[in-house]
Amino acid sequence: MYFYHPDDREVKELLAGIYARTFWGERLMLAVVELDAGSILPTHNHPHEQGGIVLEGTLEFSIDEETRRLVPGDIYIIPGGVKHKVIVGENPAKVLDIFSPVREEYKY
Repeated sequence: MYFYHPDDREVKELLAGIYARTFWGERLMLAVVELDAGSILPTHNHPHEQGGIVLEGTLEFSIDEETRRLVPGDIYIIPGGVKHKVIVGENPAKVLDIFSPVREEYKY
């Protein structure tokens, strides 16, 4: 299958208040991620390179030792193995994350 629409995909809860719809090929994965207002993605890292763009809402995004307030249209790139954390603002947020290679634990 070559074409998808996120609304047609089942939601996977990644953590409390953080939900994703994932789509993947052989070497990359797209994740449309919805985050509840005030939710927190704790500091973590993974071997996958990750890039993304904020679609809705605001995020306090920390990558390594740098923290920024991100708004719709802002893009982030996280090298594999680098620690990062997200705190969602007072409204829900939505991002598009891209991972390479595919995160096997996000397949469903």
